[in-house]
Formats: sequence, structure tokens, C-alpha cells
Amino acid sequence: MADSKKQYGARPFACDMILIEDGKVLLVKRGKEPFFGEWAIPGGRIENQESAEQCAIREMKEETGLDIEIGKLVGLYSEPKRDPRGVIAAAYIVRRTGGRPAAGSDASQLKWFGLERLPELASDHSIMIRDALKCLRLCK
Repeated sequence: MADSKKQYGARPFACDMILIEDGKVLLVKRGKEPFFGEWAIPGGRIENQESAEQCAIREMKEETGLDIEIGKLVGLYSEPKRDPRGVIAAAYIVRRTGGRPAAGSDASQLKWFGLERLPELASDHSIMIRDALKCLRLCK
């Protein structure tokens, strides 16, 4: 009898955080590969023994110096070609609760961009922002 077990490869999980204030979104310029030098939503991989929400809070602090609270889950982004590492990402709308903006960790720079004048973004981050704006309109 043939072995019917399939081999499943683990795909890493990450969180991306969308912070919008006064009609602007906070973006980071990637300081590491992949997507080196491209603008992106702050985010990073979920570590062992960490929830997605804990990851979002930790990564936002590491990359931007800001303290946040989690708002709404925008969606789960799992297109296999979205990231060369095969990362699946949960995108959250977040609110700033403290801290001072400063690039750190994987970010070489951070900047506020008007929602109408976004630069080209890494991966599917423009889709995440579009989906977040839809979510915010529906939640009013």
C-alpha cells in the first residue's frame, strides 16, 4: 500500500501594522532584505511562544519606537509569491499609545505619507492599506 502522507512545509507567520493619523500612514524604509530600500508597513515575524498581537506590539516598538494597541484585524495575506520567504501576514489597524517615532531594528528610515500620495510599497502592502481604509469606512 502506498504511503498517502503528504509532506507539509511550514510557512512563517508575521504581523504588519497599519498606523493612520491625520490622513497619513506611517511607513518604514526596509533596511534589510527582502525588499531592501523599499517603503513598507512596519512588521515582522511572530516568534515562538508569542501571539500575533504580542508580535505586533513588539515589532512596532522595535521598528518605530512607538507603543500601540491593537485595533482591528484587516486580513490575512497568504499569496505564496507575496514574499520570497513564503511569509503569511496578519495585518492590523493599530493606535498609537506612546513612544517617540524613531527608525530602529529592520527600518533604516520612517516617514508619514499622505494616503493620497503613497510611494510604491514592498510586497502587497498597498493592498493591505487599501483593505484597512475599507475596514475603517465600514466601521464608522
